Amino acid sequence: MFLRTSLALTACLLALSAPVSAAPAHTYDFGQPAPAAKATRSIEVVMGDMSFDPKAIQIKAGETIRFVLVNKGQLLHEFNLGDAAMHAKHQQEMLQMQQSGMLTPTGVKEMPHDMAGMDHGAMGHGMKHDDPNSVLVEPGKTAELTWTFSKATSLEFACNIPGHYQAGMVGKLTVSQ
Repeated sequence: MFLRTSLALTACLLALSAPVSAAPAHTYDFGQPAPAAKATRSIEVVMGDMSFDPKAIQIKAGETIRFVLVNKGQLLHEFNLGDAAMHAKHQQEMLQMQQSGMLTPTGVKEMPHDMAGMDHGAMGHGMKHDDPNSVLVEPGKTAELTWTFSKATSLEFACNIPGHYQAGMVGKLTVSQ
């Protein structure tokens, strides 16, 4: 019993002393985040309740776009760049966040105290909304996301809060040569 307890304690101490940078970095084959100062143009996207305006955006490969996201709706919304498969995976993560109480219809809460001891790293990306290709925008607020698109591709911009994508809160983003 003493040996098992000692091994468990040692494993816990090693895990706690591991460098924070050990988490895998987010990489995207369609581009990368960029500072707003590098943007070659800005595009305003208005979020209504279950809608984006515009519904389609055309971009050229190599462009750095500053998306200005204006939430004119009554609900919390997300602007997330990716393909349909990425959105499907992210929707599951957002559902976990909602079920944990972190996401409310109008905002994001701190992690509940009863979850503080759980290993949230095993649940995707640490039970926080920190993907560089995504931003949450509360009702009446404005946010920005700046992205450099590296290659021609077809993507979507979407809100992956549970039920929003399914209700039509998705748009087409075409990156051409």
